[in-house]
Amino acid sequence: MSHRVNDESSSTWETTPPAGDGTERSSSRSSSYSYDDEPAPRFHRKKTKKKQPFWKELLVIFSVALLLTVVIQTFVARVFVIPSASMETTLHGCTGCVNDKVLVEKITYLFRDPQPGDVIVFRGPPNWTGGKEPPNFVVGTLQDLGSMVNLSEPSGTDFIKRVIAVGGQTVECCDDQGRVLVDGQPLDEPYLNFSGGPRQQDTFEKVTVPAGKLWVMGDNRNNSSDSRKHGDPTPADGAIPVDNVVGKARVIVIPVGRWGSISDYNPQTGGK
Repeated sequence: MSHRVNDESSSTWETTPPAGDGTERSSSRSSSYSYDDEPAPRFHRKKTKKKQPFWKELLVIFSVALLLTVVIQTFVARVFVIPSASMETTLHGCTGCVNDKVLVEKITYLFRDPQPGDVIVFRGPPNWTGGKEPPNFVVGTLQDLGSMVNLSEPSGTDFIKRVIAVGGQTVECCDDQGRVLVDGQPLDEPYLNFSGGPRQQDTFEKVTVPAGKLWVMGDNRNNSSDSRKHGDPTPADGAIPVDNVVGKARVIVIPVGRWGSISDYNPQTGGK
């Protein structure tokens, strides 16, 4: 009779011959097996991923940030510098002061056209820019980014004014109180600036705004080169195409002391 013994201390199984048998069994009948005879398990060491140099990580971060900036400025919103005083005192752009930087959003006009009272940024047509062509997309973007931190001048082909009348309406100046008339009705314009002088405006003949165009004027009414000044060859040519509108000026972002929203008071309805 044979039996197996499990020796946990040595992890060895042994087979012993039956009691009283003086002869040894053949090696095939008597054997001893140890776990120590097995080959050691093979462990696969994970390769450590080599860390990228800091300059490469910095380049990736910069590239992503630049891409997001371009996408946001192209499709969502953009900051513009106000270089002239034509919108004083709504927007500061005077010589010797800190020019306002305004956030212009582009989403609103995907769903509707500009309305009277909106302060808009637009690309100047040739009769506004003297034939000067806007820079290509890359140069224009870099130039505008530089102008935000005062490293370069604005492109010079973008303008900011207030919408006074839309296509199909007539505009003229002025009634006996010096007010602009739209469709024969005087405008209510509390935002006007006359620099402390008399409330008088430069007169111009009645103009019918062509369809698909906007009549725009500056809040600093007698110091603004606007639709009144660019009517060439006819007064109606001073109106700007709706398709040239970049977006609606919403907020003054710089300087910090002038943070705030930009009024879109409708002068035709008294702000209603």
